[in-house]
Amino acid sequence: MAKNDPQKLSIHERSKDEALAPERADPAGSRMTTDQGIGVSHTDDSLRIGARGPTLLEDFHFREKMTRFDHERIPERVVHARGSAAHGYFQPYESMAEYTRARFLQDPSVKTPVFVRFSTVVGSRGSADTVRDVRGFAVKFYTEEGNFDLVGNNIPVFFIQDGIKFPDVVHAAKPQPHHEMPQGATAHDNFWDFVSLVPESAHMVMWSMSDRTLPRSYRMMEGFGVHTFRLVNAKGVSRFVKFHWKPLLGTHALVWDEAQKLAGKDPDFHRRDLWEAIENGDFPEYELGVQIIEEADAEKLGIELLDPTKLVPEELVPVRRIGKLTLNRNPTNFFAETEQVAFCVANLVPGIDVTNDPLMQARLFSYLDTQLSRLGGPNFAEIPINRPLVPVRNHQQDGFKRHTLNASRVNYHPNSLGGGCPMLSAGNQGGFVHYPEKAGGEKARVRSESFSDHFSQAGLFFRSLTAPEQEHLTQAFLFELGKVETKEIRQRVVEQLLAKIDEGLAKTVAAGLGLPEPKVAVVQGTLDKSPALSMENTKKDSIKTRRIAVLVAEGVDVGELQTVRKALEKAGAQVKVIAKFLGTVKGEGGKSVEVDKSAPTTDSLEYDAVLIPGGSASVAALKKDGDARHFVQEAYRHCKTLGATKEGVELLRACGLDVAAPGIVTSEASGMSKFPEAFIAAIAQHRHWSRADKEQVPA
Repeated sequence: MAKNDPQKLSIHERSKDEALAPERADPAGSRMTTDQGIGVSHTDDSLRIGARGPTLLEDFHFREKMTRFDHERIPERVVHARGSAAHGYFQPYESMAEYTRARFLQDPSVKTPVFVRFSTVVGSRGSADTVRDVRGFAVKFYTEEGNFDLVGNNIPVFFIQDGIKFPDVVHAAKPQPHHEMPQGATAHDNFWDFVSLVPESAHMVMWSMSDRTLPRSYRMMEGFGVHTFRLVNAKGVSRFVKFHWKPLLGTHALVWDEAQKLAGKDPDFHRRDLWEAIENGDFPEYELGVQIIEEADAEKLGIELLDPTKLVPEELVPVRRIGKLTLNRNPTNFFAETEQVAFCVANLVPGIDVTNDPLMQARLFSYLDTQLSRLGGPNFAEIPINRPLVPVRNHQQDGFKRHTLNASRVNYHPNSLGGGCPMLSAGNQGGFVHYPEKAGGEKARVRSESFSDHFSQAGLFFRSLTAPEQEHLTQAFLFELGKVETKEIRQRVVEQLLAKIDEGLAKTVAAGLGLPEPKVAVVQGTLDKSPALSMENTKKDSIKTRRIAVLVAEGVDVGELQTVRKALEKAGAQVKVIAKFLGTVKGEGGKSVEVDKSAPTTDSLEYDAVLIPGGSASVAALKKDGDARHFVQEAYRHCKTLGATKEGVELLRACGLDVAAPGIVTSEASGMSKFPEAFIAAIAQHRHWSRADKEQVPA
């Protein structure tokens, strides 16, 4: 270590894993004990007088076992209660020394350990994964300078401008307090009453009603730091920065009908998807992007950078991709890691600082404060998953669940009895030095006039979407407001929000709700469209990790199936053979194929595409099977790719589908030799929104 840098240590990809290793307890090959290490001889019956007599209070094993069980639960998070997480590492592509002194952004050879937690926001810990909701995207970097937490969402803006309204927006979005309904959903009077009276929420409401709140997977979801941060270099020069996470698999969504059904059939859909991908070696990857803005150029943008309801369009300030995040290990224990991890916006490292964003300022306090009740006191940073890799040296002491054994007689600063230790660190010794921003003005509860434009970016977002995305957003408004029982609230949303965002949207929603046509007064900004805001402009060049269902019955053409399967798996897809029962299915010519899933235990909702191989007997059986027909029709209605070879095409026709429709690939049209290539290309498009007849399909 350098003499003037006592904190510096070597950190690598597995550093956090190695630090957690002593905390892991594997019972393999061991004998049971009590918490005090006393051997247990019997644990199936309580100590009692006689076979049918009373249980004795002296049974210390029973009392300990039951007491521990009674206290297993801790308070769940007020927001972001339902989450899933993974370990991994971050590696920069290049040195960012020109912009920041943060060490983890300097050396492309260094892999900094991370722990990432994804979450829904509104629902309880037991709610479903696929509800319409914002998703949390929180990353804890275990750097050689301490922990840095980038605590963001999958949406770049938020509902409110000032953190003092955070309790209000959360109370409004949560289940209504008089009957605790609905769970994990904002389709109720309280939420829409609030946002209709708070115009600053307009932009975020548009994102919330878009496909962004129905991600296909955490692995196919963008992340944003939401706020404007500062990057500060070794010379003390500050620049504004917006943080982005860009998934390498592209950004994709479910459709609303699919999401609702999945919430019932597989409420753990996203959690299972993340876990299984990592277990299979299909490690989720995201690039860290930054929008860097010189302070002198900030005002020229015409966008208030301190307003968390605003974004900076990528067309104005391009996103520079500076490194990659890879998630390659699942947690050892869900509670100890995913549930007990504590993120805090105030966990910063030298070279990254905050701004005067009023919501950010509130989060600097709130995220620390909430851990005190949730994790039982001020020592939550000593929990293994939260503990930094660098040594912790200070005069903090005592409190519930203290682990550190303070060895010095000295617990104050300054001191001479302890040699002045622990010593302070100047900026060039690794100490955090706040950026010396000039500040001044009168003390008052006021808001800057530069925060007053609530609608221009909401309109920009809507105009930037493709026609199918706009249709999905419109239908989301009709669904949510259709659940609102108070007519005055529905009308206020249309008149006070939508009529200032987009004329067509406002009039369509008003008509769908039986309301009079609103008086339109659209607020127009300087930028008409930002193509980067549309998910349809994401990359669509891969089927890696996509799940393909193959429907079979006795008599399937196994050779044909295996040819296509080989091509799909070579392209990175996961192929699952589905039949009436588990085991094997005999095909034409005596060959057999192993069944991966039985039809009663799975559904088209769990797959990205469907393949129907040929084989006269197999297709004849599937045509008579109502569940198989529903499987195909439902996938079609959700605009997924359907592929059929030879006789398999007849099942499509039996389902009443147009075999020439977009996203339907058949060997009739392409020829068997080119079928795999055509099928893969269609799957890579994710969905085929232009099917004109999809609403007519009974599924």
